[in-house]
Amino acid sequence: MQIENFKIFADLVETKSFSKSAKLNGITQSAVSQQARAMERHFKTLLIDRSQKQFQLTREGQRVYEAAKEILHNYDKLLSELQEMKKVISGTIRISTIYSIGLHELPPYIKKFLHDYPSVNVRVEYRRSNLVYEDILHNAVDFGLVAFPVKQRQIEMLPFRDDRLVLIAHPQHPLAQAGDVELRDLAGHKFIGFDPDIPTRKAVDQIFRENKIEIEPVMEFDNIETVKRAVEIDHGVAIVPHATVIQETRQGSLAAIQFKGKEFTRPLAILHRKGRVLTPAMRKFIETLGLVLTEPVVA
Repeated sequence: MQIENFKIFADLVETKSFSKSAKLNGITQSAVSQQARAMERHFKTLLIDRSQKQFQLTREGQRVYEAAKEILHNYDKLLSELQEMKKVISGTIRISTIYSIGLHELPPYIKKFLHDYPSVNVRVEYRRSNLVYEDILHNAVDFGLVAFPVKQRQIEMLPFRDDRLVLIAHPQHPLAQAGDVELRDLAGHKFIGFDPDIPTRKAVDQIFRENKIEIEPVMEFDNIETVKRAVEIDHGVAIVPHATVIQETRQGSLAAIQFKGKEFTRPLAILHRKGRVLTPAMRKFIETLGLVLTEPVVA
């Protein structure tokens, strides 16, 4: 029985999907099924209750899963300890994040990290916010970066930084000439928003509700880049994180406008799976972000 067998089985149990487990391990769905049956033959007992429509383990399967998690944890711990003994900072760090953070917040940190630790590879995947949480829960990535983080029992969250929200408009737009604006000044102007399920959109809607302002977006998009392009061609105004429009404001294609007397922010956080063994490279990455681990590295 190889360590890979336990990982594939654990992934299968946690995703409850043969196809997702296959994708996580770079093998075919048929191979995952064959691995599961091979484990049943090895332990001479059924691990998966195939009489049920939904994925379900037998009592024996649950015990094997628990043991597999312990074996994998100890294996990861051993690898991490060996790296520490050799003073090695290497490997691959996988990050899942939303577009606005990955494109506008992370680059300077990754640039510094790769300069300091050239033997480490960093892979960044751009995902919708809800999928970042799934990636963490399924151990598909090492870290997730999201806005307006939501607490989940199996996920550890480390506050990263706060983005200041600003109003953006075409430089010739009437609101751009005001210097700063009040929220009520947006009434009567075309507003461009994010899709309703995106956390930043939910936060902006909440700001409008708290200030008793009724604004219905004329356009909705699923990422920051499309929102900015729509504002650049003067289709409306939008509320976005200031860090995402620094380049455009410098170039003069967008105007960033402050809110008079108020400051609205967007909290960011880095996520990792609770109980996950953090390798030396992963801990150095957290340090590069200027964060401090709040729990022991090995749970």
